[in-house]
Amino acid sequence: MRAWGDDFRVAAILLTRVPMGYHGEIDDAATGRSMRCYPLVGAALAAFGAGVYWLAGWLVLPVLVSALLVVAAIVIATGAFHEDGLADVADGLGGFSRERRLEIMRDSRCGAYGVIALILSIGLRAAALAALPSLASVFAALLAAHALSRSALPLIMLTQPLARSDGLAARTGAPPAASVAWALGLAGVLAILALGLAGGAMAAVLALMISLGVARLAGARLGGYTGDVLGAIQQNVEIAVLIFAAALLA
Repeated sequence: MRAWGDDFRVAAILLTRVPMGYHGEIDDAATGRSMRCYPLVGAALAAFGAGVYWLAGWLVLPVLVSALLVVAAIVIATGAFHEDGLADVADGLGGFSRERRLEIMRDSRCGAYGVIALILSIGLRAAALAALPSLASVFAALLAAHALSRSALPLIMLTQPLARSDGLAARTGAPPAASVAWALGLAGVLAILALGLAGGAMAAVLALMISLGVARLAGARLGGYTGDVLGAIQQNVEIAVLIFAAALLA
């Protein structure tokens, strides 16, 4: 249990901006092993988001305002880590060559495609949450979306080639197969607990299809994945699962 606790803290340090009080060295082995806890970090973010939704309801705020506050709170907690990747990929994929696409994705400035992608991401997530009828259904949707979207990342890192030899994704490296199996298994269990056996299974299949689809697109346009591509995968899966949950639970 202590090893799982350490791995959870490392995963939270990598995926969020929440202080975790971890004093050990975060080397490549610790980073790879911690990926088994990615769905658990997603579950913690879902609980945090549900708490924000409850507080907004207690303040009798409109449903859409409450949903936007949930999205905003989670973005703040994660430091817009994945949103930044989504924006960079949206801008970069329009380049005329592989080298130019990668160059655009390194640029810290956000172009029109990136801005539009962020607007759609925030709007679609908030609209999906606002369509849900209760706090319990909001928590269920958040739990499935955040667990599944983060479990997809180690799978892509294990099975897909890197687009370049430097950058965050290259420094992190491929995770152990055991960590990937744990991440997928935990995410599947959490999705089933949230959405039921059939709903959770369908959400997991949807998450897998979108993850591999975005990864294949990145492979065709960039030659592989980057840290930004991983962020774009997380965002696309989160959006899709939230919309699926809204259709299932509303």
